[in-house]
Formats: sequence, structure tokens, C-alpha cells
Amino acid sequence: MTAELVRGQNHTLPQTRLEIRVSAGTPVVAGATLGDENGTVHGTEWVAHPGSPQLPGLEVSRQAAADHRLAVDLDALPDAVHRVTVLLALPTGIGGPVRFGAVASPFVAVTGLDGTEIATFTLTGLDTESAVAALELYRRQGAWKVRAVGQGYAGGLAAMLADQGLSRAAELAHSIQEAVTRATARAVTPPPPRTPDTGRVGHGAGPVPPPHDPRPAEPLTEPAAPPAPPATGGGRIDYAHPRRQAAAPPPPPPAAPPAEPGRPAQPVAGDATGWSMDERLYNQIWGMFEDLARTTAAYRSAVEFAESRMDQELDRTLSDPRSRIGGAGDRAREEARAKRDELTGRARETLDRDLAQLAAESDVVEPALPAAFARWDNPVWHAYRVPMEIPMALRIGDLHLPEKPDLRIPLLVRLPLERGIWIDSGRTASDAAALMDTTQLRTLAMESAVAHAARLLAVYPAGEFSVHVIDAAGSGAGALAPLVHSGALAGPPAAGAQGVASVLAHLTRRVDLVQMAIRAGAADSLPPDLDTGEQLLIVNDFPHGFDDRAVTQLRYLADEGPSVGVHILMVADREDAAGYGPVLDPLWRSLLRLTPVPDDHLADPWVGHAWTYEPPVMPPGSRVLEQVLAAVAAARRTQQY
Repeated sequence: MTAELVRGQNHTLPQTRLEIRVSAGTPVVAGATLGDENGTVHGTEWVAHPGSPQLPGLEVSRQAAADHRLAVDLDALPDAVHRVTVLLALPTGIGGPVRFGAVASPFVAVTGLDGTEIATFTLTGLDTESAVAALELYRRQGAWKVRAVGQGYAGGLAAMLADQGLSRAAELAHSIQEAVTRATARAVTPPPPRTPDTGRVGHGAGPVPPPHDPRPAEPLTEPAAPPAPPATGGGRIDYAHPRRQAAAPPPPPPAAPPAEPGRPAQPVAGDATGWSMDERLYNQIWGMFEDLARTTAAYRSAVEFAESRMDQELDRTLSDPRSRIGGAGDRAREEARAKRDELTGRARETLDRDLAQLAAESDVVEPALPAAFARWDNPVWHAYRVPMEIPMALRIGDLHLPEKPDLRIPLLVRLPLERGIWIDSGRTASDAAALMDTTQLRTLAMESAVAHAARLLAVYPAGEFSVHVIDAAGSGAGALAPLVHSGALAGPPAAGAQGVASVLAHLTRRVDLVQMAIRAGAADSLPPDLDTGEQLLIVNDFPHGFDDRAVTQLRYLADEGPSVGVHILMVADREDAAGYGPVLDPLWRSLLRLTPVPDDHLADPWVGHAWTYEPPVMPPGSRVLEQVLAAVAAARRTQQY
């Protein structure tokens, strides 16, 4: 039976292999400290945090997220450790709320490895605090217990760590927030929150908040934002993130009945909630993404537990000198390995069952996707027509895990873009990059940039999206040919320092004018020749052709542009730009890093797996890119006349 704790209450822990699950209404940093008998933390090596997520017997998430799972093995903790304190803090470097009083009360649950809840605690009564000691696991007379703490700190992580006796607490707190900021730059943006009654049909791998979760149910979609001032003459100005209605969306269509009793229902495309089929498919894809993340995490945890249990049994057996006589030691090894194999075999059976169900769902969903969500080889592109309105999201590649590489989850980003993209043309740790020289990687990176730009052009209505290119050295001419020859570009690629300065000045002026018009509520005062549609700037071979002024303007566009419809797509090798030092670090961190070859550099927002990113690839011999760009250019010409 689950114990629902209040502040100060404790409860005995019936087992030592545990998960601590955190649910919050906003991304939070989750960590844990190890303390001695007095609760004192003796050094930074006693703190598990996103920059150092693993300690003996303890593992925490690598990034800020609204949901966390912390793994704890109390038997594996050092003998000097008598207390484990779970910490939550609001991130400081990625925007968002700065005090817990402004968000829903965090909910913490201690569970067994099978998900059975042992104790829960809701952290109510927080106000100005930006960090909180949520609960602690402590050892008393050889037994472990959990206590609900809920002690908040208005001074943040530094004050909390200092209160536990850690020297140089402010320095560690700063390094933790820096690690969170870096992780955010590589993380996949999480989907909209779910409500307890919006679980997906036909899956058991992805848990939803527990039925007794006292936090108010959040809508599946985001509340409506105030409309931007209307524009006249130059077209509409509405650069807010696309919002959906705040009321609960219609329920998903009923799942098909199972073919045989005891078997799961046949998968159906669009079986998630949403106001339209596109929104249902979007939510279904995110549900598949979460299901795959969590079922893989459960499998990996089970395998790790089986290995740890085998090692502990062998250590206990072989530490007894009597086991070294005769065949007792060999029998102990065989028995321990047999138990390990049995546990991992059962875990693999469960994983294979869940993977088969997800694969069947993917086979149904993929052919049903609209163009914005579809791969280039989907037949939907052969019937492409320029849309009348923008979709809610865009596919920028696929993600997969090593447990089933052929199960690809579409990587979707919301539109309009909330952050720019950086396509890394440098070498990565992947095998594909290791087999290529620098020239090949740069060519592939630019071709990938063109493919992303073409998809953006294709999903916007005619005249509402423009692409500008800076190719100072002209090295991207070959890859840019489809954009140039189709006439889809707003102008010819800018070359040389003068061309760089001209394009940056044009877009900087546009950002300034639109910002002033929106703030003043005077959109009708914009110059009639100003293009108020969304803009994308592709920058190739940065920093070639950039002086200090151009670098400053580029950073300004990256910081201020997205809010008024100007976005950056960088194609660059991070090492090439290292000469500018830390001045460009905020730029790199603000962009979503993608690669032109498969690479495992992206993390999910639930458990932090390293996912292999697969860039979008054109089918061999296909001319779909040219056909789509030709249709976009023709629609633009028609719209102008």
C-alpha cells in the first residue's frame, strides 16, 4: 500500500533497489547528495548532478526536465554514506520561472523497479524558493527509511548545498547550472504535457501521472496567447508560437478490438487526442517516442540489476574460504550466472514485446503522415500542393536506439521555430564521420541545410517564408543549386565580406522595425516594402567573411530574431570558430545541433538516453526536391502577381 507522506513524516523502505520519480509543472534540475551520519556532504564527489550524473549506487538525469527518474541502489552506496537527499532546483540559464511558488507543486514518488509505489510526497507551500530538498533516504539501525523533507531555499542551489556542509557550494552550484544549459542545447524539445486521462491507446510502456496525483490536470495543448497587432499592407505579423485551444481536446477514436482475446489492439494512425488529425498524429508520435525511451530504460535497468546481483552473490560466495574447496565455487558461479540470464531473458522478452508493438504502430503511422511530418520517400510528396496554412510541426530527421535500430521515431519540431539550427560540419565520434574527409563532411552538411530549408519553404503558404543565404567563399554553390535554379531564394547567395554585411544589415533592420512596430502597436506604420513573412538565414562556412561587426549582428539575430520571425541555420565546424573564443558560446548553445551523418548526440527529455540522429535523406535518383521547390517558386510568382 502506498504511503502518502506529509512534511516530516517517514516510512520504512521494504527494498534497496529503488526509483525516485519526479513530476513538475516545469523543467527542473534533479540531483542528489550523499551525507554521513550527521548529513554532512564532504565534497563535490558526494553530489550527483547533471554534470556528474553517476555515483556508486546512484544515477540522476543529465538535463532539466519536467519528469525525472533517479535510480538508487542503497546496497551499492559506500559504507560511510548514511543519507541520500534528493534535490530539485529551477534552472537559471534557459529562461522560465525563477521560484517554485509560480509553478505547480512538484510531486515525488519512491517506487520499486517494477513501478510499484512505496511512498509519495507533494511539495506544497513553496513560494520564493528556487531550490528544495525534496526527500531523504536515511539509514537507522541497519534499515533504510524515507522522510519527506520539503525544505526550500530562496538562495537556490548554492544555499542548499552550503546548508549540507559542502565547501565551495556556490562554485558547484554554478557548474551544475552550466551543465544544464549545455544539456538544453542538445536536448530534444519535450512535447506538450499530458493529462492523466490522455494516455495512448494500446501501449503500456509509457506511464502517465498516477491517478492520485494532486496537481491540477494540465491541458494537452498550450493556452492561447494574446494575438499580435494586425498588420496592413505588408501582410500579417503573428510571430507567437502556434497555440491551440485551452479546453480539453476531443478524445481519440476508439481503438480497433483485439484480433484475439489477450492480444493487444491493432494499432491505428491518429489514436491520440487532438483537435485535428495532424495534431493527433503529432501527439501519437511523441507518445511513441516516450514509450520507446521508457521501455528501453526499464530493460537497461533490469539488465544492470541482474549484473549487479550476480556480482554481489559471487562476492559473498567467494569471500568465504570454504567455497574455494571442491566445486562449491564453480557451482556458485553457475547458479549466479543462471539467475542473471533468467532475469535478463525475462527483461528481453518484455522489451521485444513492446518493441514489436511499437514497430507495428510505426508501420501504420508512417504512411498516414502529412507532408510536414513525412520522410522524403513518402508518396505524399508526389501529390504536393503549396499549403494554405502552416502545420504545427516539421520533421527534421529520425531518432533510434541501439536496441532496435530499424525502429525510427520522427524528430518533430514545432513551428514557427523557437530556436535556430546548427548543422555541424566538423568531425564527430560516429563511424560515418570517421570514414569521411573534411570536404565530404562540409558538402553533406550544406546539402542537409538545403533539404531542411526546402522543407520549411514547402510547408508554409506562398509568400510567408523566405530564405536568405550567406556563402562568403562560394564553397556551397553545388549544394545550393536546387534553391538557386528553382528561384525559391529571396535573392542570390551573398558572397564576400560586402555581401555578408548587406544581408546582415537587411535582416537586422527588419528585426528592429518589426520589434518597434509590435511594441508600439503600430504594425500599419511598417514600410510597404518590408517582408513580414518568416525569414531563414543560412550561413555557410562561418566565420569566413565575418568581421567583428558581422559577428555581433549574427548574435543579435540569433537572440532577437526568433521572436519576430527571423531564424538562423548555421553550417559550420565548431573548431573553426574557436578563434572567436567565448563570445560565440551563447550562440552555439542557443541552437539545436544536428549532424549531416548519423550521430548519437541528442537526448530525450524523460530519461536522457543518447539517441542516434539520422538526417533526412533523399531517395537515390529522386527529383522530389526539385519538384517541390519548383512548386514553391511558381506559387510565389503567382502570389506576387
